[in-house]
Amino acid sequence: MCKVYLTVHRAASEIGGNCIEIATSRGERLILDVGKPLEGLLDCEVSLPGTLDLSTQVSGVLLTHAHQDHYGLLQSLPDDWPIYCGRATAKLIKLGFEIIHGPIERTFSTWQTSKPFDVGPFKVTPFLTDHSAFDAYMLLVEVDGKRILYSGDFRMHGRKAALVERLIRKPPSDINALVMEGTNLGREKVCKSEAELEEEFVQLFKRTSGRAFIAWSGQNVDRTVTLYRACLKAGRTLVVDIYTAEVLELLSEYGRIPQPGWPSLKVVVTKTLSSFYRHKGREQVTERMAKKGISAKKLAATPEKWVVMTRSSLIKDYIAAGVTPDSNDIWSWSMWPGYLNKPHGQEVKNWFEINKITSTHIHTSGHATPATLSEIARSINAKVLILVHGDAWKNEMKDMPPVTQVTNGVPFVI
Repeated sequence: MCKVYLTVHRAASEIGGNCIEIATSRGERLILDVGKPLEGLLDCEVSLPGTLDLSTQVSGVLLTHAHQDHYGLLQSLPDDWPIYCGRATAKLIKLGFEIIHGPIERTFSTWQTSKPFDVGPFKVTPFLTDHSAFDAYMLLVEVDGKRILYSGDFRMHGRKAALVERLIRKPPSDINALVMEGTNLGREKVCKSEAELEEEFVQLFKRTSGRAFIAWSGQNVDRTVTLYRACLKAGRTLVVDIYTAEVLELLSEYGRIPQPGWPSLKVVVTKTLSSFYRHKGREQVTERMAKKGISAKKLAATPEKWVVMTRSSLIKDYIAAGVTPDSNDIWSWSMWPGYLNKPHGQEVKNWFEINKITSTHIHTSGHATPATLSEIARSINAKVLILVHGDAWKNEMKDMPPVTQVTNGVPFVI
């Protein structure tokens, strides 16, 4: 009888860098994610795990979402390995590569949520889920009578929480192995809903007489929607950079997502980012955004009107345009606080601290709470529970079914 093996090449005991393989004893192989470790996201020299065999063909590589800790080593794979992901994920990955490196020379086969498809002998069913990355999926993989559910990254307090709630109510049956992320296990995090954040931002904007400078990820569409809705309620205008505006345009067909040109949304066209886009041969994007945008100088006037996207790459142009924070302004870091210790986070923090501007941290995790993880694990009731994408398993196991610990690079028989 054919055996099915699961190998966690990376992420058995760390956050990020997911690379997981499902293989049969006949030699058929399927790869789930090929991410960079969090500490190596900006390092071009980070390599694929040494235990991942690149010398033999795979049926396919499945990418759960467009965060670099899940796809960042894609270009290190053999050119003839087939790549599969969601349609919007493919667009976001291509955009990221084009802006940071250059056009990616790969073909992406895309899937639809809840629609099974075959990858060699593997039957795959993707389930759209709630995560801070747009178009994120859980994956059900079936082969030789074994059913393996891989959670990817998920949560149940974002704007797609209903998807996870539905999975808990009607879980897939007879799961042999649940490979589940555990980022927040052992961590004391307050995980608020995006609706709660929206109200916090509304109150912040209303009690601030000047500008609100907000730092957030341009690919965190949930957060952009939250900020836009808060601006509408508070009578302000949200100002995003060219890249964030391009992300919004790219995803316009996938729902009612704020767009350049909408009321209370402006694109700030800065010299540095415009020059960067021209260097990448993307001047048509800058020209298109300029028709719906404003110059940084506009932000110096009527300060009570603006909610301003802030990142290290924008600060120099803000300063040159006379946009210097003053005592009437506030700033908020709306990302994981750990990024404040990185160079780009330090630059943003220092700019406001030098000008003695009030700070507030309004954010929520992109990952499930320990309670949600426990609820999912108990609902799925898999024969084997394997945790990945975390580093504090032993600190928080309350109400969790028994966990099977695996070691990076060591095959586990399902």
